[in-house]
Amino acid sequence: MKLKQIFETNSPVIGVVHLSPLPSSPRWKGNLKEIIARAEQEATALSAGGADGIIVENFFDAPFAKDCVDPAVVSAMTLIVDRLKGMVMLPIGINVLRNDARSAMAIATCTEVDFIRVNVLTGVMATDQGLIEGKAHELLRYRRELGSDVAILADVLVKHARPLGTPNLTVAVQDTIERGLADGIILSGWATGSPPTQEDLELASAAAGETPVFIGSGANWDNIAQLMQAADGVIVSSSLKRYGKISETIDPIRVSRFVEAARSKPQATGKVESNSVKQF
Repeated sequence: MKLKQIFETNSPVIGVVHLSPLPSSPRWKGNLKEIIARAEQEATALSAGGADGIIVENFFDAPFAKDCVDPAVVSAMTLIVDRLKGMVMLPIGINVLRNDARSAMAIATCTEVDFIRVNVLTGVMATDQGLIEGKAHELLRYRRELGSDVAILADVLVKHARPLGTPNLTVAVQDTIERGLADGIILSGWATGSPPTQEDLELASAAAGETPVFIGSGANWDNIAQLMQAADGVIVSSSLKRYGKISETIDPIRVSRFVEAARSKPQATGKVESNSVKQF
């Protein structure tokens, strides 16, 4: 995955548009126009603040289905993404929570956007939705069937989950890339708002080689310059919202402040070639 081909920078800041509860979700309030208006405001705020890309996700649909979401969710997200694409010039990605990568790929392909995020591409994770199994074999074949070139950014040891067995970060990263064929890797802390450790980022970057590694949670303007020394990009949401509260809307001033902090120091990734043998 060539970051500059998608984001026009080698160290992108990707903001997240958290959609209000969508049709069929437990907290759906029956007004799709309000959801679209908020999504448009947040996408515009990210663009005005200098973000390099956007991910649209059904964050407020919790509690989530673990794999296949309702068709109404797919329809609503398709409509919203298509609207946002006509409003902002930024690259757009999609995450269909909790792990409906097939729907995300379909939406991204039909709306002609750039990438998707997949929480569990390989392995098995114990989550509050139950056991989620990676289905890389199905997703990659589906992408081929669609004739799509949508990039796949995959979480490794995703937040709000625990792997079955004893995790080894280096092996997990290598398996996700070499066996799951991920185009990029995402590393988070244990939960939303919790950053990965610098040591884990360095291990992941070394294991990933030329594959880009993204910070997936917990980044703020106090820690981002340091974290970016061992990563290629960052996905951020809470820090960009008014008062830093997850329930608030995105503030373009906070976006601008975060982007400035992310670029305040030389952002060498610190990647080194891994000496470990990649397993196939």
